[in-house]
Amino acid sequence: MDSAIREMRSSIEAKENRPTLFVEGNFRERVEALDFLEFAIDWMEGLLFRDGESEALTSLQCYAESVRTALEGIDEALFRRLRQEIASGICTGGQWGQRFVGYAGPSASEVSAEEEGYDALDALVNGILLDEPAPVSPNQREPEMIFYQPTPARIVLELVERIDFQPDDLFYDIGSGLGQVAILVYLLTRIRARGVEIEPAYAEYARRCAGRLNLSAVEFIGGDARTADYTDGNIFFLYTPFVGKVLEQMLERLRQVSTQRQIRLCTFGPCTLQVARQGWLASLDQNSTQTNRLALFSSGEQRK
Repeated sequence: MDSAIREMRSSIEAKENRPTLFVEGNFRERVEALDFLEFAIDWMEGLLFRDGESEALTSLQCYAESVRTALEGIDEALFRRLRQEIASGICTGGQWGQRFVGYAGPSASEVSAEEEGYDALDALVNGILLDEPAPVSPNQREPEMIFYQPTPARIVLELVERIDFQPDDLFYDIGSGLGQVAILVYLLTRIRARGVEIEPAYAEYARRCAGRLNLSAVEFIGGDARTADYTDGNIFFLYTPFVGKVLEQMLERLRQVSTQRQIRLCTFGPCTLQVARQGWLASLDQNSTQTNRLALFSSGEQRK
């Protein structure tokens, strides 16, 4: 055990003594170091729980926590500065996309189809946009409503890259949770964005986040997606907020909108397979059978 503790201390010292970790712009490198420190601290807590107090292990834990605090402090300063810049409106949409990927690493938006989960880009976006503790998730939902899970930021960047947004577009994120997608789409495009969320605490949280960032063009509507008014929207996004009959009822609302104007629907997750079966929608890519890829659909276009 003594050798394991010495080896772990050596690894933590190597992090502390790496100057690049303390350079604000090296966010992705810091994310990797913080992930390691979280693992190390959990490992130490497990040993302390199993074996009881140990002076060497307790000392090492305090040391690891101090290094973690120092690195987190750099990130918090970065997040505060970027939030201030967003609120001041000093950057255009394209500039924000470049800056996000610049901080998070060049491959952050190029994760392969087989790769799942979250990356440094998510840590950056969430750190900037979600600057207060999230509300507790509701304990009960209707059977076909899915437990909230944030959309990976790389999917939003891909959506923005693939959709040719026009100035008069109105984007809807259906099942918007804490609001990251609608806020991020607006930052990247300056297109008006709305989120629809049935959980009141989530919708109010998203409103506060957008308000602190001075984003009056981003709105959050509290209510049931099956009865929401989408008549002014033309671009919609779903990260499988629900399935089955609930999804069918919401899609019927969108079909009604499509009788008045052409709409585009972007999906991610298992809902894609159900959306692909809608006769009034045409697939715009080869992803209509893929649950781990962004899929695009449009009304009023011939199927591929």
